[in-house]
Amino acid sequence: MKLYYSDTFELPLPETHRFPMAKYRLLRERIASSGLEVDLRLPPAATDEQLLLVHSNDYLDKVKTGQLTALEQRRIGFPWSKKMVERSRRSTGATIAAGFAAVEQGMSFNLAGGTHHAFGQSGQGYCVFNDTCVAAKVLQSAKLITKAVIVDCDVHQGNGTAAITKDDPSLYAFSMHCSKNFPFQKTEGDLDVALPPGTADAVYLHQLEESLKKINANFSPDIVFYLAGADPFHGDRLGQLAMTQQGLLERDKIVFNYFRDRSIPVVTCMAGGYADDINQIVDLHFATVQAAVARFQSDRMF
Repeated sequence: MKLYYSDTFELPLPETHRFPMAKYRLLRERIASSGLEVDLRLPPAATDEQLLLVHSNDYLDKVKTGQLTALEQRRIGFPWSKKMVERSRRSTGATIAAGFAAVEQGMSFNLAGGTHHAFGQSGQGYCVFNDTCVAAKVLQSAKLITKAVIVDCDVHQGNGTAAITKDDPSLYAFSMHCSKNFPFQKTEGDLDVALPPGTADAVYLHQLEESLKKINANFSPDIVFYLAGADPFHGDRLGQLAMTQQGLLERDKIVFNYFRDRSIPVVTCMAGGYADDINQIVDLHFATVQAAVARFQSDRMF
């Protein structure tokens, strides 16, 4: 299975931002030393042509040339730099490359991505470009798919994704998130499940299974982009939900099995994770990778 990474393009960040960003490098290193049979790859950067399938020319020019205003940079959460632009292009390129790999082989990974707060005309919440929407439009342009669904299980609602897909019947945005959490002004998607703070495994997993049935009844995707956020975990400082590590693993298996049993390709993006112990975040993400590899190998046996 192909796994794409972009963590080698480091950002010049203040100390407060370096801690959560370190998880990407640590996850790649964990995978590389684990003995898992995977193909770790550095992706090409997303091109202007690809990004303009989703983002406005004005916004892309501002990002490229460093003309984002101070307010726009605060909304994104990162100060502008050439490295920020390259890292954002590479992260989006990773989801694009993973999309092509999933169409060919059934499953693939971006070991970052899930930048669901990026709108077509602006960035927000540490998201510069909306990687899953861009990847879906690239695959459509290549005539490899017709329809795509984004299954967003990050604890925060995918407002940018919802806005981008709103008037596009070929893309379906599903978000299951904490009701009282960022973004505080939600953007309605095709299916939103807002869970109250403190929601634990049983309720979460039941809601997920029912939601996948609703998607299946209303939409027939050619590919799935799955945002496997680690931030519904009970120890996450930004999450407010109460999922256990085992519950998150069951979540991942439900998504993988549901779509792979129907022979639908799945691209997984890591999305959020903000536990105080960075090793705990890496453990959660690594478990997602392990579950995907197990399903991938099972598929290849038949």
